[in-house]
Amino acid sequence: MSDLVRSGIVLNMMDRLSQNQYPACALVQAYWQSLKPKNGLPKRSDIDPRGIEDALNYAFILESIGTGIARIRIAGMHLNELFGMEVRGMPISSLIAPPSRDTFSRVLVGVLNSPSIMTLSLTPEGQMREAAESHERMLLLPMVDEKGQTTRVLGCLETRGPVKAPPQRFEIANVVKHAIEAASTTARSHPHLQPVTGFSEAQADFEPAPEARRTKRPDYLRVVKSSE
Repeated sequence: MSDLVRSGIVLNMMDRLSQNQYPACALVQAYWQSLKPKNGLPKRSDIDPRGIEDALNYAFILESIGTGIARIRIAGMHLNELFGMEVRGMPISSLIAPPSRDTFSRVLVGVLNSPSIMTLSLTPEGQMREAAESHERMLLLPMVDEKGQTTRVLGCLETRGPVKAPPQRFEIANVVKHAIEAASTTARSHPHLQPVTGFSEAQADFEPAPEARRTKRPDYLRVVKSSE
């Protein structure tokens, strides 16, 4: 059993995306970086399709709708071809094979809650990772909405070779995480991805009141009548 299966996510670091192998992902990340303010994240409203024209078929935008859950708001034609239908409005996890969905959910939490850039190496569903000729690439980049909350994701899914019969789903072979430290304060306001800690508070030990502070209760009640 691989480390990925045991731990859920394998976090490695690499210098940058390979522009030769995954040019669409490299273009999307470069565009996102050009929009990113010094101490924050790009705004969803700043995205101009003309800025990633050569990668539009592979690009998509997600909206967080819960912890580790995001739906596709906009998607290029390549995603529709992979799934064999219009994917807009569907959860992005529909493109992920069931064995990898828990891992993918944690990836989404990391993208929005840290926030972080996540790069996923994917293999077609049912194909052994060791036997895969090449890995597909998914890139996830956090963005803020009109309220300044980190609830949007600019993404890119780039596959190599011919598209197989749809629906095509993928398993996660590896995850690479790049933390965005300068944007950590922006991400804390996200309402959906705060850690679940429950409603209970630490219970204090019971301490009886000091003897001197206790109010003595009467042994009985006495009714006093006054004569008219």
